[in-house]
Amino acid sequence: MDMALDAQSDTSDEALLMAYGRGDAAAAHALTLRLTPRILRLAARMLGDPAEAEDVAQEAMLRLWRMAPDWRPGEAQVSTWLYRVAANLCTDRLRKKRGLALDQVPEPVDPRPAADAQMQMAQRAAALDRALQTLPDRQRQAVVLRHIEGLANPEIAEIMQQSVEAVESLIARGKRRLGELLTGRRAELGYEDD
Repeated sequence: MDMALDAQSDTSDEALLMAYGRGDAAAAHALTLRLTPRILRLAARMLGDPAEAEDVAQEAMLRLWRMAPDWRPGEAQVSTWLYRVAANLCTDRLRKKRGLALDQVPEPVDPRPAADAQMQMAQRAAALDRALQTLPDRQRQAVVLRHIEGLANPEIAEIMQQSVEAVESLIARGKRRLGELLTGRRAELGYEDD
């Protein structure tokens, strides 16, 4: 059975993965179109480096394809499994990176917006990214999964292999620290107090 190439179809992630495991390349294409952008966003936020984020997303997807023939239905959601793999790959890269001297760490790439509104949005995103990079790894991961990727706390707990209460605590501490870091920059970032 060939799956449609339409990544927006009603076919579940699990059904697509199982179809690929049986040799359906169109199912792999549809699942790639559906999941890769999410994993890429997570990796970019966690690593702060678009090139490394692409490497992580590619490796995570390769691991998904390797295990597709052995996927056991109903044990985990495909997206949850993939987020966990990507998060672990990011954590591994962050641990390796800590040994670099400050002058060896690449500068973040600045976007070239076309309008003032886009520049302001870019400044806000950059400020958030810089603030996120100051958080401890687990807090950053929890905040990104919850507030940027929009996942529910139970799913985050499964990805991070933590209790829901631990995830809630990580998110609360991370948000509190981000607030401390960004509050003094409201006017600079274009937020007016009403």
